[in-house]
Amino acid sequence: MAKSRILVVGGTGYMGRRFVKASLAEGHPTYILRRPEIGLDIDKLQLLLEFKRQGARLIDGSFSDHRSLVEAVKLVDVVICAMSGVHFRSHNLLLQLKLVRAIEEAGNIKRFLPSEFGIDPARMENALEPGRVTFDEKMTVRKAIQEANIPHTYVSANCFAGYFVGNLCQMGTLLPPKHKVNIYGDGNVKVVFMDEDDVATYTIKSIDDPRTLNKTLYLRPPENVLSQSELVEKWEKLTGKTLEKISIPGEDFLALLKGADFAEQVGIGHFYHIFYEGCLTNFEIGENGEEASKLYPEVEYTRMHEYLNRYLDF
Repeated sequence: MAKSRILVVGGTGYMGRRFVKASLAEGHPTYILRRPEIGLDIDKLQLLLEFKRQGARLIDGSFSDHRSLVEAVKLVDVVICAMSGVHFRSHNLLLQLKLVRAIEEAGNIKRFLPSEFGIDPARMENALEPGRVTFDEKMTVRKAIQEANIPHTYVSANCFAGYFVGNLCQMGTLLPPKHKVNIYGDGNVKVVFMDEDDVATYTIKSIDDPRTLNKTLYLRPPENVLSQSELVEKWEKLTGKTLEKISIPGEDFLALLKGADFAEQVGIGHFYHIFYEGCLTNFEIGENGEEASKLYPEVEYTRMHEYLNRYLDF
């Protein structure tokens, strides 16, 4: 069976570039939406040129030009959107509603993967303000997808290792602490950590798989289901050094909301749900979901002690 043609929207971004690489690696005809908003961003231009050299095809399109989106969508079978949804960088989730309208009009797409790739928003009805805005907006996009009867797969990739592992889950830094580490509560709540390249690999494998059609794909490989304390232990074993642990009770952590700016408040809320409530692992995957490592056991996913190795002597 011929491999699906894939259009990546946001193909120069943090996750988008990984989807492009994984799509090319799997032999899919790969298209990238080239948006005029790139302006004078030379890094993004050079990345597009490199992807073009590797065989990707660039398609002009803009969210301010509906017809260009429709024409781009007509060229492919699958659309993956990787637009940013984090508030400390750029937050564009609702722009996807324009993409949904284009996909609906084009009428040829056999699978749409909207920009999710984190906590499953369908399980976050009681999320704290203001962080719940992320989940509410993702659910708004889901509602539009389902009302338009667009075939889809939602990907819940949990915690990106680049943001959560190298820093041992510390806020405000991306590097490992040298002397002290903040532990959330007792540090024993189970979390799921994922190498971002593995997220892309699992995502691309799912797009032609009938088992993931109109379902949520949960990335929960068993050896990457770890508590914060277990992650810290792995780092201490690698370095041969013991960190001072400072336990932060839940009420003290939530007190950080006061005086924080909007982006910080969003992050604090999400950390609370992950590390205190266990929102990534406190449920069973039901009939509307599939677990990626069970579907694709051939993927040699990165374990977190391997991921941490890159931070040694940094």
